[in-house]
Amino acid sequence: MTKRGYFIYTFGCQMNERDSESLAGFLQQMGYDKALAPEDASVILINTCCVRESAEKKILGRLGELNKYKKEDSNVIIGIGGCMVQQPGMSEKIRNSYRHVDIIFGTHNLHQLPLLIEQCHQSKNRVVDVWDSEGEVVEDLPERTVEGIKAHVTIMYGCNNYCSYCIVPYVRGRERSRQPKDIVAEVENLVRQGVKEVTLLGQNVNSYGKDMNPPLSFGALLQDVNGVEGLERIRFTTSHPKDFDPTLIEAMARAPKVCEQIHLPVQAGSNAVLEAMNRGYKREDYIELIAKIRQALPNVALTTDLIIGFPGEREEDFNDTLDLLEKVRFDNAFTFLYSRRSGTPAAEMENQVSDEVKRERFQRLLQLQNKISLEHNQKLLGQVVEVLVEGPSKTNPDKLTGRSEGNKIVVFDGQPDLVGQLVSVKIEEARTWTLLGQIL
Repeated sequence: MTKRGYFIYTFGCQMNERDSESLAGFLQQMGYDKALAPEDASVILINTCCVRESAEKKILGRLGELNKYKKEDSNVIIGIGGCMVQQPGMSEKIRNSYRHVDIIFGTHNLHQLPLLIEQCHQSKNRVVDVWDSEGEVVEDLPERTVEGIKAHVTIMYGCNNYCSYCIVPYVRGRERSRQPKDIVAEVENLVRQGVKEVTLLGQNVNSYGKDMNPPLSFGALLQDVNGVEGLERIRFTTSHPKDFDPTLIEAMARAPKVCEQIHLPVQAGSNAVLEAMNRGYKREDYIELIAKIRQALPNVALTTDLIIGFPGEREEDFNDTLDLLEKVRFDNAFTFLYSRRSGTPAAEMENQVSDEVKRERFQRLLQLQNKISLEHNQKLLGQVVEVLVEGPSKTNPDKLTGRSEGNKIVVFDGQPDLVGQLVSVKIEEARTWTLLGQIL
């Protein structure tokens, strides 16, 4: 019996996960069913990431492993797409070194997957189609089918910032914004399926609408999404500090469904490093912005991204980053050791920092941030927080878990029928990453 299943490996960020949902939708429209394992699939896809070299190595290793399925059944279609494929020379490398791969496509033509599969079936030959430029935003994607109460919604594609360490603008193209009506329609469809919380996605959501004529603002979009009936919460990521203007702060204050939680990557606390990164702001600008945000939103939870060991980072530069953490006091920080990415300006910079120094600095920063995160959580002891119930706790299945408006994990006793509801929980124990409490 011919298999009609599909299996997708997804590497990378939330936007890649969202792209994989679209790929799954196309395959379902073609009559394929989701397979539980690759050996049960007749179409196997890898949706790739290239932000770090380690991800690239892992992807190529997985791609090589897929050859066994081709040997078992020559009719199985194996495809690879996404960010990694957009890098110069990568599609040629895959075509020459991985002869079992049938379809190679990029980030700009995901919507052509059904056509590429059909071409592969008809010609019995390999199909390579990687667009050099992004083209227009495509809206006639399959309607999403989601499970659970949370979902991601892409509001724009691409990036115009060209930070010196980042490959994204080269593989995802220039910024292109979706029309508000299409975004709202997608959110409304998700709510009809039981979704209670959406996260609006973009490489820089603060630039949303600037490419339109006339220009639109991200704040206005938040107001539109806030009006969707049945939706409980709205989050967004990622924001760029240089484009985070007062109108967005005002829009957040006016839209009750928008969570008072902001992820605002600073990347470094040293002006010298920020300049080398081409971030477009100084540490003083960032600290001033945080003060304005906290003045308007006193209860806001702030998280950030930090890169440790950027080329040329001296001990005094790293100390500036530690000092920034002390001044801003983030609720949490996602910290990364700098990794060279070929094709970016930073990869060619002199004074690359040794792995030993990176790791030592990483541990110092982690120790400080963990201390600050715990202190933030301890301030919530005895307080009542509103929690959107997500389901059983992964670490303690007898209890329920959900997230506060500040995106903090909360674990508590409760019945399964509470999933999808907003409940009040009194915090009785605070840990670095988790809050424990009792439902009221």
